[in-house]
Amino acid sequence: MHTKRYFVLSTYCLQIILKGILAAYFFLLFFDPAKAQPQIPALTVTATREEEKISETPLSVGIITKEAIGITRPMHPSELLSQVPGVAISVTNGEGHQTNIRQGFTTSPVYLFLEDGIPIRATGNFNHNALYEVNIPSSGGVEVVRGPGTALYGSDAIGGIVNVLSKTPRAQSGQDASIEFGQFGYIRFLGGFDTGLQSYGASRGDINLTHTDGWRIKTAYDRQSLNLRSDLFPDNHTNIKTILGYTRINQQTGANSALPIDLYQNSPTTNLRSPAYRKVDAFRLSSSIDKDIGAGRLLSLTPYYRYNKMDLNGSYNFTGDARIENTEIHSIGLLTKYRHDFRDFFRTRLIFGLDIDHSPSARKENKITLSSVSVGPNTLYTQYTGYTVGSQIYNYKVTYQNISPYVHLESSLTKALRLSTGLRYDYAKYEMENQNSSGYTLASSNYYYSPASTSIDFKRLSPKLGVTYALNEQHNLYATYNQGFRTPSESQLFRGGRASTQAESLALFNASSRLKAIKADQYELGMRGNTNQWNYELVAYVLTKRDDLLSQKDSTGYAVQTNNGTTEHRGIEIGFGRNLLNSLRLDLSGAYTKNTYKEWVTSTVNYTGKEIEAAPRVLGNTRITWHPQENLMAQLEWTRIGSYYLDAANQYGKYNGHSLYNLRSRYQLDKNTDIFIRIMNLADRRYADSASQSSSSGALYAPGLPRTAYAGIEARW
Repeated sequence: MHTKRYFVLSTYCLQIILKGILAAYFFLLFFDPAKAQPQIPALTVTATREEEKISETPLSVGIITKEAIGITRPMHPSELLSQVPGVAISVTNGEGHQTNIRQGFTTSPVYLFLEDGIPIRATGNFNHNALYEVNIPSSGGVEVVRGPGTALYGSDAIGGIVNVLSKTPRAQSGQDASIEFGQFGYIRFLGGFDTGLQSYGASRGDINLTHTDGWRIKTAYDRQSLNLRSDLFPDNHTNIKTILGYTRINQQTGANSALPIDLYQNSPTTNLRSPAYRKVDAFRLSSSIDKDIGAGRLLSLTPYYRYNKMDLNGSYNFTGDARIENTEIHSIGLLTKYRHDFRDFFRTRLIFGLDIDHSPSARKENKITLSSVSVGPNTLYTQYTGYTVGSQIYNYKVTYQNISPYVHLESSLTKALRLSTGLRYDYAKYEMENQNSSGYTLASSNYYYSPASTSIDFKRLSPKLGVTYALNEQHNLYATYNQGFRTPSESQLFRGGRASTQAESLALFNASSRLKAIKADQYELGMRGNTNQWNYELVAYVLTKRDDLLSQKDSTGYAVQTNNGTTEHRGIEIGFGRNLLNSLRLDLSGAYTKNTYKEWVTSTVNYTGKEIEAAPRVLGNTRITWHPQENLMAQLEWTRIGSYYLDAANQYGKYNGHSLYNLRSRYQLDKNTDIFIRIMNLADRRYADSASQSSSSGALYAPGLPRTAYAGIEARW
């Protein structure tokens, strides 16, 4: 069985690589690299926590530059990250999102979100919306690693890693600011300053103030973000980078209010779940101390502190277990790293380190009773209008602790062949202490169980192995095997959920507290290259997850997660960019994927062999950028989300997918002043940010933004 699977996998990937090599051969036949000036090799800091050439990195890494962010001016992460092959982000209102990297759109904790290499949140307190806690429009770039990164970063990094990079202080002092206006009450102010390079170092500060009334009823959104970065150089061998980030978010709807088909098509501004809201405070402070101790050796220490607070009334709970959730997390941690370069011994690099995280958290939940009215044709639909707060169902504290040593080794066996390997051991422990009286709680005729205290731990050894081969200075191949894993979060472990009897509520808690970690294995083959005219990458992968955490819903929409599934995710990803003319450039990214329940049998149904819901096979992004003159730029973008099934059984049909066109333009009035416009959804297409099947309401669609225009001005002084 396994032999057959690996044979099919090897054949599948080998065909892709052979086709890529053949294409490269014909390219090199007609194009002499010696006549071109090679580009400066693209670098990544996410793949090994050290600055390294992508050409020597056996991973799929997508890099979005500061310049690309300046052109895109993203209002939401979805407007930016789709530029990376195989990556798509959907909108859940405001800057909330679901992520799709080799998984399908999901809120599951299978991604790792970083800021300058430091996790935005602790593993035990995953938030699928965590990217809204960082100031992406004011960042210095974004790197996306597709596939598992556990061997270096630990739990969470299964589907991929998104690393938001802070903006490097400029050598010259100065300020910059932009103000942007748009439809539906949108206004955003971005401001920044640089102290300039002083004898001690340099600093940079950024602020983001955003407001929108929302294009749908009662979907207003506000954010305030502050970022400070200080780079100090006490001596010629020491760098100290200190980063402070703070974000406050207040949005009326925690997730898009999905609509039945007739309201979706004819009254998309309707919000059936307007009482929902989300309020977030996120604070991060870290200081990275790098000491060059000579002879190719570097010692790095990065202590950090995080604080996250959220007050949530999630619309997704309204038809299941409606409740108000309040969570608060304090984290302290330390990332340590030692790197030794043996330049005269096969260009060998050895990195080993130890990561420590201590994250006490608190959770309180109160049952709510919703008020509603019937609306729509023949009053078919329920519109929730308000709520009253009832009794408390959970009040507990959890301390998450993690300690993880790791090692990474790479060496050039020949001038063209470079080997990379690594190993990480994770020990994670959750200690729960109930702040209420232990036992059973009765709320709205439902029972909830919580013990006085309990503890759960997870242990995992995660390896990786990769190799890169340089065909010449511009083109290289790579192959890699990576393992990944993901521990359940505290909310999955200690919230067994509601039941009609005490015995059932105890059984639910026992089942949740025994959840196992998700395990993943990925095999990947790729080819990439760049010249002064164009760049490309071609990737084939197969990712298998065992003990996958899958949700099963009852007739009321209440979800319970179980470990009884194996899922398979395979696909091809393509990226390409070329200067067509001196004034015209083409960039495209695309992916063809298939995400399958390889094995999933419940007490009532067998999903084995079915495609995973909300997992489009096709993803695409194409951008044509035109520079007719130095002070004028225009960009036309096409994005494609393919069709996908609405349900796990694949029996209720598909969402047809959508194509969107976006236009961006910038005109430089003088060397210090720009004006810019953006028009999103240029063709004013009706599309869904997400689509699903409800047992009670049928197919549901969360309508996406109609044609919307934005304009602004940016100044530098």
